[in-house]
Amino acid sequence: MTPPLVEVRDLRIAFATPTGRFEAVRGVSFTLGREKLGIVGESGSGKSLTGRALMRLLHPAAQLSAEKLAFDGQDLLTAPPAALRALRGRRISLVLQDPKYALNPVMTVGQQIAEAYRTHTGASAREAKTRTLAMLEAVRIRNPLRVHDLYPHEVSGGMGQRIMIAMMLIGEPDLLIADEPTSALDVTVQMQVLAILDDLVTRRGMGLIFISHDLNLVASFCDRILVMYAGRVVEECRAAELHAATHPYTRGLLASLPRIEEARGDLPVLARDPAWPTA
Repeated sequence: MTPPLVEVRDLRIAFATPTGRFEAVRGVSFTLGREKLGIVGESGSGKSLTGRALMRLLHPAAQLSAEKLAFDGQDLLTAPPAALRALRGRRISLVLQDPKYALNPVMTVGQQIAEAYRTHTGASAREAKTRTLAMLEAVRIRNPLRVHDLYPHEVSGGMGQRIMIAMMLIGEPDLLIADEPTSALDVTVQMQVLAILDDLVTRRGMGLIFISHDLNLVASFCDRILVMYAGRVVEECRAAELHAATHPYTRGLLASLPRIEEARGDLPVLARDPAWPTA
């Protein structure tokens, strides 16, 4: 049996606050193979912190602990800084939500993608440029030579997100963490970006953690889904079986989705149970 690519057991992330210790992630556990795993939940549920913990990219004030936090058999809790730097961008990559803030405004698109490649491979400038143009073409950017010399403010939001994906995948990582990569895009561009991700992940045999608020989007794109609430995983299911979810929180989220084929009045308000975060 193939060992999992990622193993997370009893992950906890806490912060000291003026009113006491606040636990933002509370005992999250899951495994990931070379598949697409969706993590959904409302803002503040701990989705992004869980993803960043795998790269050890947390605020210095964060108090991180886990029974196990491993990538491809390597213990991420005890890994020294040099080992973590070797993993980031090379074997684990992170696509952030908004390219306007994630891309460097004073470097051209080509310079940024090539820098990511050269940092991890030591390739020459000529080889890096060739690889960069090939990667821009792989994310379906027309005229990659022209886009190569543009600055981030000269490209659209959809193209900026494709550039981010190209930058994160040029090192051919084994795991891609996509933190709401389509939330700032219109529906048509969303579908294009998802198609690119699906194609690249499938062809390269990667693992993908897709973090999102959008239940329908995740259900149509991922293989499995984790539903998070107040720092905990309250439900895990196959994406195709999301409609049969049993936890009241998941059922409440599904019920609150508008449906164009139904004549409805006010959308139902989610009734919260104080026991959910501690169950």
